[in-house]
Amino acid sequence: MSSFGEDLRMERLARGIALEQIAAVTKISQRHLIALEQNRFRLLPGGILSKGIVRGYAGVIGLDERDWTERFLKASRASGETIEDERGWTTFASNVGRARILHHDAVEVRVRWVGALLLVVVVATGAFLTVRYFGFRAGWWPNVLPWRHISSTVHAGWTSVHAMLSHMVSRIQS
Repeated sequence: MSSFGEDLRMERLARGIALEQIAAVTKISQRHLIALEQNRFRLLPGGILSKGIVRGYAGVIGLDERDWTERFLKASRASGETIEDERGWTTFASNVGRARILHHDAVEVRVRWVGALLLVVVVATGAFLTVRYFGFRAGWWPNVLPWRHISSTVHAGWTSVHAMLSHMVSRIQS
């Protein structure tokens, strides 16, 4: 009695179809197609993907996909290399969904913090401008900072920097 992989290979050869052609049509790697023909089911990705590989292979060479999928499942169980059941894929899908929710929640938290920070900046700016406005109206705001002293210090600093730069330029030109 021949094996599943040998039967599949014989059907492919009888139709004159190369593995490269099946790989090009189905976008399944040749190593998976070879593993399927050699009954090396552990090399296949497992679960729904393995069934999809069998369906794609059978479809390209013109075989009944459902029949060959059933034969594949029986052969994989008989070889002891059972295919992962659907629970693995539901776990995978729920983990993907959970990861997406966590990512969405993380983005939402960041947006909330940025909004809170922006609100604090707006409130602080509004408070400053309000105090400044009423300070000018009451006449005490100009006395908060000694503007004249600061402006004279800045002017003196700028004058000394200008003099130093002029001196350096004159030495370079000499």
